[in-house]
Amino acid sequence: MKNLKSNQPTIYYGWYIVLACIFIAFVTNGARNSFGIFVIPLSNEFDWNRSTISFAAALAFLVSGITQPIMGSLFDRWGGRRVILISLFVFGLATTALSLTFHFLFLIFLFGIVSAIALGGMSLTNTGSLLSKWFMRKRATVVGFNATGLAAGGLILVPFGMYLLQTTGWRITWAVLGLLVLVLALPLGWLILKDNPEDMGLNLDGDRPNQPNSSLRERIVGPLDTNKWMASFKSLPMWQMTGSYVVCGATTGVLSVHFVPYALGQGISPGLAALIFGFMMFLNILGSLGAGWISDKYNRKTILGLVYLVRGLGYMLLLTLPAPLGLWIFAAVAGVSWIATAPLTTALTADVYGLRALGTISGVSFLFHAIGSFFSVLFAGLMFDLTGSYTIPFLLAGLLLFPAALSAFTIKEHKYSSRYQPTLAKQLANN
Repeated sequence: MKNLKSNQPTIYYGWYIVLACIFIAFVTNGARNSFGIFVIPLSNEFDWNRSTISFAAALAFLVSGITQPIMGSLFDRWGGRRVILISLFVFGLATTALSLTFHFLFLIFLFGIVSAIALGGMSLTNTGSLLSKWFMRKRATVVGFNATGLAAGGLILVPFGMYLLQTTGWRITWAVLGLLVLVLALPLGWLILKDNPEDMGLNLDGDRPNQPNSSLRERIVGPLDTNKWMASFKSLPMWQMTGSYVVCGATTGVLSVHFVPYALGQGISPGLAALIFGFMMFLNILGSLGAGWISDKYNRKTILGLVYLVRGLGYMLLLTLPAPLGLWIFAAVAGVSWIATAPLTTALTADVYGLRALGTISGVSFLFHAIGSFFSVLFAGLMFDLTGSYTIPFLLAGLLLFPAALSAFTIKEHKYSSRYQPTLAKQLANN
């Protein structure tokens, strides 16, 4: 429907892409984050120890991270639509096929390799890069909206998966999660996703062609703007962001796999453990939205540092307070800080290094995130088998968040971000 006065769509098409990306994140990441509910059933049925199952999950993080730069490069070459749709198809098939698991190597191949590669193509990094091409003024806000899909997947699909698992079995649960991707997310992405506003005769942010600032924002770049991803690693901000992202991956990956087993070990029922995890995911929605919205108004690096700091404090509370109180408080504190790093890091990367190689740069950055997840998930499983407890890995995760916060706080955003370039500020003031 169009407005007759301006002959412009009443709703900017970019917002439809936002909704599609949210739903894709909801279904795919909900299926992935449900892995924790399968840990104990798989262990009981196949007599696998915690380290064995943790290896499959840890490998998935690592493979997804390794392939993310490749997916980012394909994103920059082929466009996000094609990469995301192919990835959805492969991920849906692999997830459905997990219902046929009969051997540990089968689990490793499907979950640790195939679905992990596919997830890299439709990760928040790639969908966030796609949305960055449609928005600038509200870039972090929009990428924050996108990240709510991941949180909603944990909020709804993890408890839903636990319910299915208890009422039907783990095989049917895997099949249902995979079919949700193939039947719902894939067709929606095919119908809605587009690569660039220019392809539809639209401008960035939905501005009218004669709007004073519509083209100005596209011309202003920061001093580190580049079309080569390797060039970004010759500057300090990239190392500060990726260094913190390693810790981010370590402190979230371990939760996605080991939080539910940890809660069960504290004497919590399976239903309550899934409910607390879902509550944490719900607060992730508020955290990602709030972080994106605030950072569009204030310094992104300051908000990013605060997010890491809050998460570190949350881990300390988890280990010192008794269950279930400690679990609920941790879920509240960690919930607002888990996914909040995604919109902040993506938007800050776009601000500092531009859009021309954003997919590849973000993909390489996510590789660091995945490396952190790989080691933390595997380390937690090994330590549990050795000590019967998650205390050591959770304590180490919490302590690492404090230097990560310091690294983010010290990024010289005003010097390098396109948002603060003198030319942009001066020209916007004159318009």
